[in-house]
Amino acid sequence: MRDIIDVLTSFRLKRERIEVAGGNKSRGSAFIGGFLATRGWRARRFRTAIAVDDLRKESPTRKADCFKHGIGPEIEWSNKGPFYDRDLENFRLLIDLGALSAGVIAIRADELGQSFRLLWRGWSHDEPATSMPKLLPRIAGGGGAGCPLSVFGITKALCLDTGGPVEQRV
Repeated sequence: MRDIIDVLTSFRLKRERIEVAGGNKSRGSAFIGGFLATRGWRARRFRTAIAVDDLRKESPTRKADCFKHGIGPEIEWSNKGPFYDRDLENFRLLIDLGALSAGVIAIRADELGQSFRLLWRGWSHDEPATSMPKLLPRIAGGGGAGCPLSVFGITKALCLDTGGPVEQRV
């Protein structure tokens, strides 16, 4: 868990990390994944199957963004709400199978999504599809079903621009 704390402590949200489309992965997510990769975390796909007598049916799980020592962080920067359901279901299945000890989700805090226009004037950004208020009800409603979870919200306190902390300019 030390690596998770270190990456979140060192993470700063820079304007260029959100202005440039990431395609498959945003620059913010790529920073977190890259940081963890330098410490031995790797994407992991689990091969699972259901067996009844001699009949075996492959039942693959979703690939974990990063995995090490039974911990599986997911970085959800700008996905849609159903991605939460997918990740929580994957956590539940992997914990039930003994392949995972804990899940970690890093996402935008609500204040960050609502503050982009204020933080960087003249730049508009849609309300995020993934943010803390959209995740917490899913967890409270049983998402993850028994998987220990740590959820971290990235706040505007971590926003930087080339001129220093954004709070100094607003």
